[in-house]
Amino acid sequence: MTIARLGRQAKRPHGFCVKVTAVAILGLCFIFMWSMFSSSSSSVVTQRESFDDIAEPVAKNTRASTSGTQSNKKEVVKHGLTKEDKKSKVESDLDKKDDKKVNGSVDSTVEEHKSEKKDEKEVANERKVKPTKGVAKENKGSEDSEGEDLKTEKEEQEEEVGGKEEGLVGEAEENEDKEGESDLIEPEDQESEDMLEDGSGESRKTGRKKKIKGPLFDPKAHHTWKLCSTRSKHNYIPCIDIEGGRLQSYRHRERSCPRTPVMCLVPLPHDGYESPVHWPESKLKIMHKNVAHPKLAAFVKKHSWVVESGKYLTFPQDQSEFKGGVVHYLESIEDMVPDIEWGKNVRVVLDVGCTDSSFSASLLDKEVLTLSLGLKDDLVDLAQVALERGFPAVVSPFATRRLPFPSAVVDTVHCGGCGLAWHSNGGKLLLEMNRILRPGGYFILSTTRDSIEAEEAMTRLTASIYWNILAYKTDEVSEVGFKIYQKPDSNDLYELRRKKNPPLCKENENPDAAWYVPIKTCLHTIPSAIEEHGTEWPEEWPKRLQTSPDWLNDKEKLIADTNHWKAIVDNSYLTGFGIDWSTIRNVLDMKAIYGGFAAALSQRKVWVMNVVPVHAPDTLPFIFERGLLGIYHDWCESFGTYPRTYDLLHADHLFSRLKNRCKQPVSIVVEMDRILRSGGWVIIRDKVEILDPLEGILRSLHWEIRMTYAQDKEGILCAQKKLWRP
Repeated sequence: MTIARLGRQAKRPHGFCVKVTAVAILGLCFIFMWSMFSSSSSSVVTQRESFDDIAEPVAKNTRASTSGTQSNKKEVVKHGLTKEDKKSKVESDLDKKDDKKVNGSVDSTVEEHKSEKKDEKEVANERKVKPTKGVAKENKGSEDSEGEDLKTEKEEQEEEVGGKEEGLVGEAEENEDKEGESDLIEPEDQESEDMLEDGSGESRKTGRKKKIKGPLFDPKAHHTWKLCSTRSKHNYIPCIDIEGGRLQSYRHRERSCPRTPVMCLVPLPHDGYESPVHWPESKLKIMHKNVAHPKLAAFVKKHSWVVESGKYLTFPQDQSEFKGGVVHYLESIEDMVPDIEWGKNVRVVLDVGCTDSSFSASLLDKEVLTLSLGLKDDLVDLAQVALERGFPAVVSPFATRRLPFPSAVVDTVHCGGCGLAWHSNGGKLLLEMNRILRPGGYFILSTTRDSIEAEEAMTRLTASIYWNILAYKTDEVSEVGFKIYQKPDSNDLYELRRKKNPPLCKENENPDAAWYVPIKTCLHTIPSAIEEHGTEWPEEWPKRLQTSPDWLNDKEKLIADTNHWKAIVDNSYLTGFGIDWSTIRNVLDMKAIYGGFAAALSQRKVWVMNVVPVHAPDTLPFIFERGLLGIYHDWCESFGTYPRTYDLLHADHLFSRLKNRCKQPVSIVVEMDRILRSGGWVIIRDKVEILDPLEGILRSLHWEIRMTYAQDKEGILCAQKKLWRP
């Protein structure tokens, strides 16, 4: 009616304005209708560009396994896939790879990846094995072995023996696809209260917009380097040492990292650096200049178990911090508690304080792995001495935050004159030992002197948590007072307590949450359900290395992972890379999953520190279950160790999984340069698009690229660090 009325008005005199108004209204209506139809049609196209929003089918009768991340504070049920669905998903993911949805929108880089697909394939086909002069002969045939390795992995994908490409494409892909897509968050002393769980059990941040994935390294970047100018000089540990201010102490009471990532190189010792003494000779002597420290010199003069002999520090076998020798000390412990059975029943030991490393040396002869914990006030740098000798050690402040280990995994905790006041602050430190100690595990406390007040307080505290005291005596030879406690293996005693002090932790308190989490003044209940780790004591060593516990859900993946890494190590790493393995003792796996790489090296004269990144699936409890060592860590920060302490670094798809987590990903390479010894090696397996710019960064550090190999967008890079400093 309105349009008809406007038409009649147009026929009248002076109707020109009315005509213009009618045309304008019709035009606006046309534009409105066109925009409605065009927006709806474009949304359909957008939805069809990616099928990642289609939910995966949920398998029946599935139960939770160790697939939760450290930021995921509650146990969740994981979506399962049928065999056919998994196979099709692997093939689909291999084709699409980075074509992911972020926050419900299609990745804006999808079309760019598609257009570059052909070019990347041509680049991958053109890449060849490039050994240097010194290793040309050893690496001849490495290309063939690696080619067989990569082809084998592709066949394993099609046969579904271990999930999505167990080696080069990376294990546990269905969980790790989402890791690292969020902004870097500064750690706080709280249990990630900004985390919620969605229907799939994935953790998500509230109020924070996720970044869209992009290239990790800028291939056009030019890198120049300078030496760090720090108070701790050649022993700089960025997240432990205080830089700046007029404080007398240069160590933090708690882990605290610089606001901006460290982009400088740690200098060599003032008197120079020499190649370390190789294992097993390093058990008895090390190069003094490599660990030189003013307070260490004063310490050597007061202790007989370490002697300065020319350019070496020597460690006489018959000398120890313990009078009568460490062998007698260990035998006394086993005599008092025969069930300990070093090397069989007890395999993994945490030595708090890191004083006399002869304790680790003697236990190693009994097939016991001892991880020494260097404390924040260990200004003598004895942890560095232990690492230089070839024994496992980490540096970590221990005051108000949890240690970076899961719960119920350590067989025995040892404190031999460590000087910690276990009973102070409500017994927080002892409650932390109770958290990480395996049910039925042992706590060994030995000291030559102790005050009556401290002894009474310790007695009350251990009684309140129902630790059973198995031995309490003074050895006549060593003159050491022994107290050996055992943690309960069931909740029966907790229910009998009259005084609920300390109280039981709430059910939603995750005992495995350990990264920047404060120590709780409560008792976690003993695991009792079959799907919880810690319900049963592991098999005797070495059987436990290959045993799958009942609580492990992905046993087929474990078998595939173990077989896969054994083949890789035997056929490639030990023979085809030109590495002299007689010079390798301290090894760091920067992104371990089931510990398959470490298990494959178990017959070699090496030890492996398995790092489970905090954003990855939490498989660290199982690594300890196998009788191996491991730790949680965020590679956006500095690792808790001294410079020049590892002989070999292994990184399997570490960088591609980090994505945009770190503010400056190049700082990870700087950290690798800090912790790797001169002459040490690095083996990196990742995508070609990451390895190409990474090779340029390593060359700018004057590392020698010993081999590169690529196939189907996946590649391997092997390099050796040199003595160069800017």
